[in-house]
Amino acid sequence: MLLETPKSDNSFKPKGIISSLFHNASPQNAFSPSHSLPTYYSPSSPKQHTFSVAMMEENIDNAEKTITKWDLTSSSYTKLTFLFQDSRKDATEFIKSVKELRRAMHYLVAENSASSKLVLAQKLMQTAMKRLEKEFYQILSKNRDHLNPESISSRSSVGSSSFGEEDDAQSNDELEILSESVTEVKKVSEIAMSDLKSIADCMIVCGYGKECVKIYKVIRKSIIDEGLYGLRIERFKSSQVQKLNWEALVGTIKNWINAIKIAVKTLFNGEKILCDHVFSASVTIKDSCFYEITKAGAIDLFKFPELIARSHKKSPERIFQLMELYEAFSELLPDIESIFSSESTSAIRSQALSSSLKLRDSIPSILQEFESKIQKNSSKTLIFGGGIHPVTQSVVDYISSLADHSGVLSGILAHYPPPGNSPLNESFFESLTTSSDSPAPDAASVHLAWLILVLLCKLDCKAELYKDVSLSYLFLANNLNFIVEKVRTTNLRFLLGDEWISKHTKKVHQYTLSYETMAWTKALSSLPDNNASSPLSTEMVKESLRKFNAAFEEAYKKQASWIVQDGKLRDELKVSIANKLVPKYRQFYDANLDVLCSEEKNSLQLLVRFSPDDLGNYLSDLFHGASNSGSSKSSSSSSLSPHRCLSR
Repeated sequence: MLLETPKSDNSFKPKGIISSLFHNASPQNAFSPSHSLPTYYSPSSPKQHTFSVAMMEENIDNAEKTITKWDLTSSSYTKLTFLFQDSRKDATEFIKSVKELRRAMHYLVAENSASSKLVLAQKLMQTAMKRLEKEFYQILSKNRDHLNPESISSRSSVGSSSFGEEDDAQSNDELEILSESVTEVKKVSEIAMSDLKSIADCMIVCGYGKECVKIYKVIRKSIIDEGLYGLRIERFKSSQVQKLNWEALVGTIKNWINAIKIAVKTLFNGEKILCDHVFSASVTIKDSCFYEITKAGAIDLFKFPELIARSHKKSPERIFQLMELYEAFSELLPDIESIFSSESTSAIRSQALSSSLKLRDSIPSILQEFESKIQKNSSKTLIFGGGIHPVTQSVVDYISSLADHSGVLSGILAHYPPPGNSPLNESFFESLTTSSDSPAPDAASVHLAWLILVLLCKLDCKAELYKDVSLSYLFLANNLNFIVEKVRTTNLRFLLGDEWISKHTKKVHQYTLSYETMAWTKALSSLPDNNASSPLSTEMVKESLRKFNAAFEEAYKKQASWIVQDGKLRDELKVSIANKLVPKYRQFYDANLDVLCSEEKNSLQLLVRFSPDDLGNYLSDLFHGASNSGSSKSSSSSSLSPHRCLSR
């Protein structure tokens, strides 16, 4: 509040009233005058002292003429007229008079505290401050649109024209130049900012900074609050975030990401520029004022990521929204730290940093939970035909989606120790992609490779559930091949590398070889070696055929329902089995055809169930997940007829 005017000369106490203006004048006191008198006011002789006092008292009389003219209580005209709006020349003179009045008061308090002019000066100072308060409020209110943060933040600096103490003439010239183009919006805002700075400078140096700041905070805080409201930023509590369903949470996060960019780069940045300009006379005032205006909105805004991070709903799919949130927030942290860099705004800065760290911590936490879910999967349901397990499908799809965010993920995981630190697993990571800049693979590569290793270990356990060992190997080949192809055709390829793909492709081949050995060895071993030195007897040929027929039919019957979903792998398996089985059977078949033809027709049809070509037909039906052997079997009934024997 303004100081009350003394009722009489007798009530005037220089060390009481005047000391409120000048006693504590120092640069450290933001709300008291910080300008000392020029050295030429220091008297060097009694005569000069008398002259200086007289001159200061005359300055007070001169200031009275200008200040009383604009006394709010003097007339209705002064109440309705605004000095800075209607008479810029008078505005210049008014500011100059206030400064001269302050100089005179400062001098008289120090050199002649008993001067009767001090009472008048105090009254004039109060009158002047009331006028400047009104002018300050009017400029802020009238120019809300011209002083909006968006227009201010669009330029990195603002005009410095003002009624400065150092050069009033220069300031006046600048104002005249600005006035010539007042119709331009930019110039209007610059004039308004210049006037606000001039008034703030004057009030602060005269010890009325608190009154000035109070007006500024009320009006500018409402603008910031309206701006945040327009961005649809809600004030959430932790309990409210917990209750949000997934769709609502995704929408809220997207809106927050869009809003924070505008809030930081426009609202807060613009207000920072304006506040720094208006209150450039005092670092303490401008910093504390900016904090009071922005603290509620900024802290609520920057706390939202922390509330999301603390949510107990850490399902794997939420990681993508959290990474998007973290990436957007991280990009703005340098701007936040720059805008809220002062000691006064440290609480806002701390909240932003806290939210960023908690958000970052939540992402590895979700990955750990996801890894745990893989390891704890205890389903003992056998997948029909040794096909792709749902766990494989879901885990690899999830990991490949993580690879699409490898940039931000690597930045996050770089702050945490890599998983799987054991000699047993070191070889698994040796094949990962590295760069010339970093001999070690990045954090995302290591972590995603580890998750795949966890999945492979779980698949090994799933494979043991099959009673047929050959089907176990086919299951492993199917699932590992699916993983390799997913890596090959997604961004995982750039993270894990071609060497990783080659290594695991060889592993698929090993699984298929193990499958073939376990599934077809009995049929192959039932045929004698083709390099026998002496012909086989009729009984030996018959026995070999009986064993082969039984082994082949057993293998075919089991494998008719087995499945290989990947077409390329399916064809490779068929060719590989056929190359092992058909040539050996054909050679045995052709070598013993004479013996076979010596049998009676009925015995021959029972004994020779497959021709070499029939084997290929039967094998072509495999790995589709269902028996399609009807045509093959029907053709085999006439595969070897007596007519062929008679024609020889």
